Amino acid sequence: HVQLVESGGGSVQAGETLTLSCLVSGYTYNRPGICLGWFRQAQGKQREAIAAISSDDRPEYADPVKGRFTISKDNAKNTLYLQMNNLTPDDYAMYYCAADNDYRFAALWRDPGIDVGYWGQGTQVTVS
Repeated sequence: HVQLVESGGGSVQAGETLTLSCLVSGYTYNRPGICLGWFRQAQGKQREAIAAISSDDRPEYADPVKGRFTISKDNAKNTLYLQMNNLTPDDYAMYYCAADNDYRFAALWRDPGIDVGYWGQGTQVTVS
């Protein structure tokens, strides 16, 4: 039974920092060909990809978060992280973590609305 559980969301002021966590269980993601990532969905908007990390720890970021967000993972703790610095009101959204093989994750990165991948339930980030 694959389970992804996000935590770390909250309400912050613009300019502050939050770090999100995603605990992964029932899924051996630390093997070649598996990607993990973070997506977000603001109210009334489509889900968007924001950060991903490959099995060999290569990160990728969407333009709106480059230079402010950092994705990382701790394989010993089965946990994916997203450190978010200098938050702005535009970052106000529900944040989700996801995992899948490279092929499907690449498709998901291009079109975050497709129905692939393992997903968590989300954690809310509010910036005012």
